[in-house]
Amino acid sequence: MTWKLCTQIILSIVYVITLVHFLRSSHKIQQALQWWSSRQSMKLFMEAEKIRDGLLQESFIIRRSLDLLAVEHLNLSPKKTQDCLTKIDNFHHALAKLSDRLFPESLQDSFPLAIECLLEPWLTSHPHRDFHFDLPASWRREPAERSMIVLLSLEELLKLTLPELLIPISIYISLKQQNDVAQLVVQISYPDVSTLGFYSHLPELDYLCESFRILTSGKCFCRSKNLNAAWYFFW
Repeated sequence: MTWKLCTQIILSIVYVITLVHFLRSSHKIQQALQWWSSRQSMKLFMEAEKIRDGLLQESFIIRRSLDLLAVEHLNLSPKKTQDCLTKIDNFHHALAKLSDRLFPESLQDSFPLAIECLLEPWLTSHPHRDFHFDLPASWRREPAERSMIVLLSLEELLKLTLPELLIPISIYISLKQQNDVAQLVVQISYPDVSTLGFYSHLPELDYLCESFRILTSGKCFCRSKNLNAAWYFFW
């Protein structure tokens, strides 16, 4: 076998290995972005359903009440007026909550405050969970679209890693900046090894980290120790 032939064989092997690695990487990226797109589409679908089943129905009731008031204005009572005002106030509050879910008003001014607003429903709906925060009072200015990706990533992580069962779980969330690198850490303490193993090895978590890496040019990974799983986001 000549030296030239050996070189060609080696180059061919290297080419095949590189191609296989590229195809695997490309497939992984495709899966991650498809997963991210599917999750966000489902979120928008759920919000649209809430509008159709809640706010639109409420607006119809308010409109009907106003029609009746116009017809029965001679019998207008303070109670009817107050009922209409209460319904309008509730409608306004629901719309404000919806707008914050779609794009938090505080996101462009205070990223830590946007995180607090995101976590507020979790605190209300999961009172048995032990939440701890370490968020700075001020934060650097950065593109709102990137902050939104980080915020959505945090939301997806909580949805994936917090069991619905009423079991004791502690969650610690911190946001820091070292030089020009931002760091978000989410540490969750699970009650036993089996629960830790299940919720820290979900395939969706790989998609989440890969999507975050692609969309922010940052890093995302998990570290487990004892009964704790910590997810790190750098960007």
